[in-house]
Amino acid sequence: MIRTVVTAVAGRMGQAITRALAAAPREFTLCGATERQSGAIGRSVRDICGVGPSDIAIHATLDEALDALAAQGSRADVAIDFSHPSATLVNARACARHGTALVIGTTGLSPETTQALDSLSAHIPLLRAPNMSVGVVLMQKLVSQAARALGEDYDIEIMELHHRHKRDAPSGTALRLGNIAAEALGRPPADSLRLSREGDIGPRTDREIGVQTLRGGDCAGEHTVFFIGQGERLEITHRAMNREQFALGALRAARYLVGKEAGRYGMADVLGLGD
Repeated sequence: MIRTVVTAVAGRMGQAITRALAAAPREFTLCGATERQSGAIGRSVRDICGVGPSDIAIHATLDEALDALAAQGSRADVAIDFSHPSATLVNARACARHGTALVIGTTGLSPETTQALDSLSAHIPLLRAPNMSVGVVLMQKLVSQAARALGEDYDIEIMELHHRHKRDAPSGTALRLGNIAAEALGRPPADSLRLSREGDIGPRTDREIGVQTLRGGDCAGEHTVFFIGQGERLEITHRAMNREQFALGALRAARYLVGKEAGRYGMADVLGLGD
């Protein structure tokens, strides 16, 4: 039984993960939860999410949740974090102190936070992915192959669409797809991605990769990579119909991570695809 703690349990992804855990009672058990909303702290997971244990109280921090387990002579095998960029590093440090594996799906992380997380992976198994979807992982592989095969004769553009409440833009997945395409072409990603276009900017340069952002409605996530050549266009698209597949991917990542040596992992490792 994989003992799991969920952060930001009252959020959209937190609730989706809680439902996924409740649907897999023979493999996973929810042993702790956190939420920064004061109205949820101290209440039970079932009270907030409608599913899950009625005897698991929600804590304000991951440190508190892990400390409470330790006081009971218990521990968590893994924590799943879909919280906020300001909280993810704090949560990772708590996991490092308690020797708890960590799955991170939070997006919008700064380069400084990413570097600090990489350092913490020397102490615990840590898996970080901007998108837990199995389909997106395969899409990344296809984009890399297409970029290498088509080469410099095709312009690459990326479009992403998410619900109106998403805070960061472009999405972490869109940025990752752009980086993958640039790396496949031997270009420095930092110098290749064009995140905005406005006004008299002149003709498109040969080496740029445009990344465009759309926001609206309740779209769980859609990404398209365009390879645009002379007389033809190839499009690789992934559409997420709901958040459940992200939650299932997070559980698959947690299952993979438990028992692994300390280190940095990704969803490609989970699927056996390599880098």
